[in-house]
Amino acid sequence: MTHIDAGAELDPVHPMPLPGRARGLSTAQVAERVARGEVNDVPVRSSRSLGEIVRANVFTRFNAIIGVLWLVMLFVAPFQDSLFGYVIIANTGIGIIQEWRAKKTLDSLALIGEAKPTVRRDGVASEVSTSEIVLDDVIETAPGDKIVVDGVCVETDGLEIDESLLTGEADPVVKHAGDSVMSGSFVVAGGGAFKATKVGREAYAAQLAEEASRFTLVHSELRTGISTILKYVTWMMVPTAIGLVISQLVVKQNDFKNSVARTVGGIVPMVPEGLVLLTSVAFAIGVIRLGRRNVLVQELPAIEGLARVDTVCLDKTGTLTEGGMDVTELRPLGGADEAYVRKVLGALGESDPRPNASLQAIINAYQDSDDWRCTESLPFSSARKYSGASFSEGNGESSTWLLGAPDVLLPADDPALAETEQLNEQGLRVLLLTRAVRDLDDREVKTEARPTALVVLEQRLRPDAADTLRYFAEQNVHAKVISGDNAVSVGAVAGKLGLTGGVVDARALPAERAEMAKGLDKGTVFGRVTPQQKRDMVGALQSRGHTVAMTGDGVNDVLALKDADIGVSMGSGSEATRAVAQIVLLDNSFATLPSVVGEGRRVIGNITRVATLFLVKTVYSVLLAVLVVCWQVEYPFLPRHLTLLSTLTIGVPAFFLALAPNKERAKPHFVRRVMRYSIPGGVLAAVATFVCYLLARHHYTGPGALDAETSAATLTLFLISMWVLAIIARPYTWWRICLVAAMGGAFLLVLVVPSLQQFFALKLVGVTMPWLAVAIAAVAAATLEFLWKWVDRRFPA
Repeated sequence: MTHIDAGAELDPVHPMPLPGRARGLSTAQVAERVARGEVNDVPVRSSRSLGEIVRANVFTRFNAIIGVLWLVMLFVAPFQDSLFGYVIIANTGIGIIQEWRAKKTLDSLALIGEAKPTVRRDGVASEVSTSEIVLDDVIETAPGDKIVVDGVCVETDGLEIDESLLTGEADPVVKHAGDSVMSGSFVVAGGGAFKATKVGREAYAAQLAEEASRFTLVHSELRTGISTILKYVTWMMVPTAIGLVISQLVVKQNDFKNSVARTVGGIVPMVPEGLVLLTSVAFAIGVIRLGRRNVLVQELPAIEGLARVDTVCLDKTGTLTEGGMDVTELRPLGGADEAYVRKVLGALGESDPRPNASLQAIINAYQDSDDWRCTESLPFSSARKYSGASFSEGNGESSTWLLGAPDVLLPADDPALAETEQLNEQGLRVLLLTRAVRDLDDREVKTEARPTALVVLEQRLRPDAADTLRYFAEQNVHAKVISGDNAVSVGAVAGKLGLTGGVVDARALPAERAEMAKGLDKGTVFGRVTPQQKRDMVGALQSRGHTVAMTGDGVNDVLALKDADIGVSMGSGSEATRAVAQIVLLDNSFATLPSVVGEGRRVIGNITRVATLFLVKTVYSVLLAVLVVCWQVEYPFLPRHLTLLSTLTIGVPAFFLALAPNKERAKPHFVRRVMRYSIPGGVLAAVATFVCYLLARHHYTGPGALDAETSAATLTLFLISMWVLAIIARPYTWWRICLVAAMGGAFLLVLVVPSLQQFFALKLVGVTMPWLAVAIAAVAAATLEFLWKWVDRRFPA
């Protein structure tokens, strides 16, 4: 509540000096503070620096293992056996380039979407970037603004600050001149200005970076799952590699260089080095694709999170409807004079320097009367559902008026509500103008207020909203419309967009979470929802096992956006909503949301596919090494053989499969889903290959026998790996069939071209053993089909 001087300037952003108000620092004073380092220099970054990207891609545990083995092979073996090292270099380069491209996309979008605080300097209000604020700057605030540095209020106009993200207290705090404000909080009503007292790393929010920071950490099951898998792989690798080294170098007493080559050949394929790379590339390309659609992803795993969403909560205003409204009708009540009511509405519009969409429509429709002066104002609040002002009229009389929701300002039995209900059923928004008999600072100001007029507003539906809601229905994603407006009106709007289901007044919902969750399952449209209730509703849905996305653009959506699994903000929304959301739709297009969901599904679905390919290789490599140690025989492969197999059955196909379209909704339990296929596939491939290798050792004798044995084993392993690829590539499309066929054709080319035979040391000898290798692979493939179908039935996803 603020008493306003009749001669005071109310415009918060003014191109000319502002008389009677804090002028702020001078240009010279700003320069002095910059020179002293008293600048708000806390970095707000959307991604890692180039140096961090290079380090993250180059200096990994597995790159270190592969790098050492590569250096060994460069000294003791032919060039062909060190090819795996060059593949790792190429993969790492691709990862760095793609993440750098994604970083540039993110940074450019973050710059576009960054809100700039309004700062007064030399008496002029102008916008500056957050990093340019200096100590003692005077910063103006309006509803939805995030407090970017700590400060002390120098002017207040009904200023209410929500500090819940910092303190946990849900109720907004009314601020007066001299009160402190903390960075990380945000304005929910009114406005004013404050003086910066702590900037940079000294500010409260900088010290509590996890609280309401721009780039909050999103849980990523994919990222956690891959880390878990790599941990298990490391545990398996160490003892197996040691046993293999002893077996090849000591027990068999082979030629040293050949023993080293076969030892390295056994260790290298245990490392699923391409899995981390492809995950990073898939995320990076997802960011680039979404960036082209003006979507700012404030943390990469948010793409994955939205793919898992099964419930999306939509705020009506700004999401289903466009921000603007139009006054379509004015209905005076109780014989009120329409001309006089128009004057009141014009004065109310002029009294608020920061009008919301409803009041802006009234300002556009009714002109202010010059002889009316505002003496006291009450800004609109989402929790209150009304605003108000007191005026000194031109004839010397004074009056106090309230403007807001009819069902909040009137008792339940008032006859004016019946008329309001009829209008709401048509999807129209209705505001009630009442004349108060109490002072504005009275907590019961609305009591005994006299209804004077109904203001009928028409909301503009987003042209793309119906198609987007239809998409969610087709994808089995439940849409819940959560709005502060009248439930009947919101239900009518939702009905126009094709959204069906129960309409519920949120004031009737129980406060207890379990009971609220039951009510939420029954309804689709919820009206008269308070900001705290939005937050509670998100929590109630999550308590039932739902993965919840929340969309919104207003300050009343901040708490729910913060608590939702994924928060989605419109680019035109308040600074506070953009700060806590993981995804920002910079073009304000609700129709972009299906693209984001689709991108997330593509990433997580395809990574699950290709992870199975990589881990089948890891399982069969570890098991082959164990079998070799137990049987005390030479390892069947040189590094060049496994480089060829990995490239044709994993590396190249995985790259294409990871970037392919995939609309299937992401399912939980990533590690379990991957391992339930990888383990049987890898075990079967290892056993079949080793059986073929032992048979070949008995079949071939004399010089060159080892090469012939290796070739037969390689053929078996390739055919089984190709069958695994063929299963992973399902359901088939023309390009997937071509991909599998091309990989088979490339291997056949190696077998028939003499120079490639020599390069890869692959030459099938005789007829019996090659056909026996094919037969063993065919039996293994048939067994694999049976095993995977049994796994599907026994361990459903």
